[in-house]
Formats: sequence, C-alpha cells, structure tokens
Amino acid sequence: MKISIRPGTARGEMAAPPSKSMGHRLLICGGLGSGESVIRGIDRSEDMLATIDCLEALGARARWEGNAVRITGCDPARAGEATLPCRESGSTLRFMIPLCLTGGREMRLTGSEKLMSRPLGVYEDLCRERGFLFAREKDGLRVRGRLEPGEYTVPGGISSQFITGLAYALCLLPGESAIRILPPVESRPYLDMTIGAMQAFGIPADWDGETRIRIRGGGAIAPREAENEGDYSNAAFLEALNDAGGAVKVTGLQADSSQGDRVFGEYFRRLREGDAVLDVTDCPDLAPVLMSVAALNRGGRLTGTRRLAFKESDRGAAMREELAKFGVRTENGENGIRIPGGTLREPREVLQSHNDHRIAMALSVLCARTGGIIEGAEAVRKSLPDWWERLRKLGIKTEELE
Repeated sequence: MKISIRPGTARGEMAAPPSKSMGHRLLICGGLGSGESVIRGIDRSEDMLATIDCLEALGARARWEGNAVRITGCDPARAGEATLPCRESGSTLRFMIPLCLTGGREMRLTGSEKLMSRPLGVYEDLCRERGFLFAREKDGLRVRGRLEPGEYTVPGGISSQFITGLAYALCLLPGESAIRILPPVESRPYLDMTIGAMQAFGIPADWDGETRIRIRGGGAIAPREAENEGDYSNAAFLEALNDAGGAVKVTGLQADSSQGDRVFGEYFRRLREGDAVLDVTDCPDLAPVLMSVAALNRGGRLTGTRRLAFKESDRGAAMREELAKFGVRTENGENGIRIPGGTLREPREVLQSHNDHRIAMALSVLCARTGGIIEGAEAVRKSLPDWWERLRKLGIKTEELE
C-alpha cells in the first residue's frame, strides 16, 4: 500500500496509544492464570494478535470486548503438541519459546522468514546444553524439552525479551528459581516492566541485587483485572510531529512508567538544543524517530546502535537509505550513527517502509514537513494500525494510492 502525505501542520490533543510492551506482558500473565482475567487497553495490532493466538494455541481462551480482552488462563505444561503462530512479532516468539519448554512435548513456532532469521542464540545454547530439541526452519522453529527449576545464567547484553520469556516459564515450575545476568545489564527498564506485570498478578518475582532476578514458582497465578498503560514508544512519533512544525499535545502517559522509551522527551529536548549525543542501548526502538527529529533540527549522534540490525529491518541501514532521499547523508558505524541537520528537502523518489512499522512512522513525520509518498505503508499494522487515521485527525492530509 502506498500513502501520499502532503506537508501540513499537525494540531490537536491525542491520547497515547496503549503500550505494546506492557500489553504483551499483561496478556501472558492473564494467559497463565488460574481463572479469567480482564486486560484493558489492548489494541488489535498484529503483535497483540500474535500473542493472543499463541496463548490460545497453548490452551487459553480469549474474548474481545472493545479494547479489553477477557482471557481464561492455561497451563502450558499440560498442552499437547501445538503450533504457535507468532506472525512477525519478535517479542511473542521470544516470550513463548520457554513456555513451550515446560511440558516435554514437541512444539512448533511459526512466523515470517525475517522473524525466524532474528537472533535466538540464548535459547539455542540453553537447549543444546540440556539436550533439548531446537530445530530452526525457514518459516518456523521446533522445540522440545522440559525445563527444571534452578538458577540460570545469561549474558546481560542480550535482548530483555529472552530473560522475560525465561522468567515466565520459571514461575510455572515448583520451588525457587533465579536468573543471574552477567553485567552490564542492558534494557533493564524492560525487565522492570516484566517484574511489575508479574507482581500485579501476584507472582513472587523481584530483583535480588542488581544482577539477579529471584522467582518463586509453583503457586497458582490468580486472575486479575489490569489496565494497560500508554505507550511511550509510539507516543514519540506523535510528539515528533512538533519538530515538523506541529502543535500536538500527547496525553495518557504514566509519569512513573518503567518503559525505557520514556526518555524520548529528554532526548528530543537535547536534539532541539544542539548536536546531542544520545545512547539508545536501553531504548533501541526510539532510534528511527530520533533520526527523524535530528534531521528536522540541527543533527545529532546515536550510540549503542549495534542491535538495530536485528529488528524488523536493519533500522540503521534502512533510515540511512531513506534519509538520503531527503538530502540527509548519515554516517553509519558499527555501533553509532551521525545524522546531519539542516539539509531536509522534499524527496524525489518514493520512500520505502522496509516492512518496518517504525520506519514507516518515522518517515511520515518527515513527510509532514516536506510531503512525500511511502510504499509499504501497511507495515504500521504491526503496532499501531490506526496511525494514518491519527495523522488525518491531527490535520495531516494523506491519501491511499492505487
């Protein structure tokens, strides 16, 4: 799908979209509960649908009521052989693999070829060390094994999603377990979100020092009613419209949130003030919108960008390619990117989303200033399916092209 965007001024007040990161976590806690939970504030993005589909494959039952999901929990250890459709959700895949290793039966997880090419080495090593099946396929993954309670050691430089998935599995096992994280611990804010969600459902999990998570498993997970919070990751794109000349007020963000992407406000301020140097190690999802905001202002430099290559696209390379169409020539290194400012012009070529929701939205922010056409605009369905409607409500004219 191609979207044409005319330059304009975004104005108005808009509530932040619901958090995708916390939404996954709350749904899984409800899906492991001993009864029916209600999770409010869930949108029907592709990633949320993937997590719900996988929980249902494990035996949970889910029912939509507006933007709320009533979910009756399951015990993955009792599930028969099943196929879990992860679509294109890396979070879903990494959260579900350990749950599939609680029952000793062969389970298959499916998804796009791009999803299945993303790093899974932590789980692969775990399975190899314990003699479990871990067989990668072009469009899927087969696993079989039965995790035991105990202490697990993982490197701190991995995605928090691996640690979160392991924590969910360990809370189902009897007795006490722990995850020891070799420092430095990256993406700690997302681990705080995981622990917060587990505690909200009465799961005994907490930090034991700076690098160890202690989990007491075996108890029934009580059903709960939970409210999802606003998403800083996607709210950043709304706020970035102000750097394109807009006047948008974003509401509904929890000031004391554990979300790592809550730093976007400070990072935007620093980019507006001058040639800022920003570390995205703990907030890699902000990188595309930070690159757009840097280009709209006086430039900047991102550090800690190594992991951008393993997202829905190689985000550093994708943004370099697309920013060049605006006349912005970035300098991409192994673990850093420099973005010049002050050179933005209307693109003469069609822009490409690279099938990445965050690339599509980052480019649309630039197009609010310059105009442009984005191909692959449907990529936003992954996390924010009503993004184009939101732009129109704020006064940015868009048109779907044949």
